[in-house]
Amino acid sequence: MVVNVEQGSVNPSVGTLLRLSDSLGVGLPALVEPPASKAAKVTRSDAGAVLWTGSAGGRGVLVAGTEPPDVVELWDWTLAPGEHHSSEAHSAGTRELLQVQQGTIAVEIHGDAHMLSAGDALTFFGDADHSYSNPSHDPARFTLAVYEPGVGHTRRTEASDA
Repeated sequence: MVVNVEQGSVNPSVGTLLRLSDSLGVGLPALVEPPASKAAKVTRSDAGAVLWTGSAGGRGVLVAGTEPPDVVELWDWTLAPGEHHSSEAHSAGTRELLQVQQGTIAVEIHGDAHMLSAGDALTFFGDADHSYSNPSHDPARFTLAVYEPGVGHTRRTEASDA
């Protein structure tokens, strides 16, 4: 698989990138972002790494992140009407925080559903199966922060999208 990714013959899933970054003992941001040469790093608008694309045009964009061992990722997500993204449980201690910027999303965490509208926020443990979906007829956008302690010492996975 790594050879195919290197040759550009396949686009890796978010799950593949997460497993690869964990195997290398680096955070996902270190794997997909250009190297930073300064103490501060600016990611310009539309310059984040698009790591998920939905069937109707939604996107999961990693816009910023920190280095291991305690990785924080900042994501910009858009979900078109009817789109869904599933994630298997991340490593123990992972926390996720999100705020809906536009529209409505449903977040399911280990079978418990939470409906969120623009301005609503949710904090949860990401070490349980969870998913994000847009049940409405309008586009939805949300900001997601993921804190994962001890990256490189445990394994995390992402489910393929249905």
